[in-house]
Amino acid sequence: MKIEGLAAIVTGGASGIGAGVARVLSGAGAKVAILDRNVEPAESAAKEIGGIALPCDVADDASVQQAIAGARDIQGPARILVNCAGIDTARKIASRKSGAHAIGPMQRVVDVNLVGTLSCCAHASHGMLDLEPLDEEGERGVLINIASVAAFNAPNGQAVYGASKAGVVGATLPLARDLARYGIRVVTIAPGLFDTPLAGTMDEALTNQLLRRNLFPKRKGRPEEIGALVQHICENQMLNASTIRIDAGFF
Repeated sequence: MKIEGLAAIVTGGASGIGAGVARVLSGAGAKVAILDRNVEPAESAAKEIGGIALPCDVADDASVQQAIAGARDIQGPARILVNCAGIDTARKIASRKSGAHAIGPMQRVVDVNLVGTLSCCAHASHGMLDLEPLDEEGERGVLINIASVAAFNAPNGQAVYGASKAGVVGATLPLARDLARYGIRVVTIAPGLFDTPLAGTMDEALTNQLLRRNLFPKRKGRPEEIGALVQHICENQMLNASTIRIDAGFF
């Protein structure tokens, strides 16, 4: 897939990994729509790259439909979807001190990270089904979902977050099977610790503890490094139905 001139949607693109992905795709010539609940930062990020910003809560299916339709009206049908929107909750499932994990925050994490990702995939891919193929192979688009290394190896207190991201990983192959006949690929990226506002909420001791588990390099990743991987996935048609870890060998 040649990115230049194609329309792309990046959810959670106002900051962190999403903003890094949006910058890289824009630099490769894509027309980028940033979908985010945080309207002002989204508009600022979109202005920086010459894209557009639309309000969207990925956990609200009607909001997803409206935002994707709005992006299509402005910049044409999306050929690229990158699902970066996500939230975390760090709490043990139960302890003597804090009791049982409350269901409200638990449900919200699953709704945003897993259901929201699937909702965006459903509506974005539906808009691709009848587009003209981009090449003789019949490719029409690509869906790229951001999971986490926590899907495979979550620390204490991240049972809910890890489960939500494991769901994204588990959906990758069946999504690709559903959409293969239409020439739409599906790939998931599982990052380790990256320099994002979400990672910035962790205390220094926990951050250092996690970084020691990197084989090399022992630093936080940069959002643009995920953006570079997203660009490669778009351009390499043989990448499909798989999850790629980008985590410095986190163990």
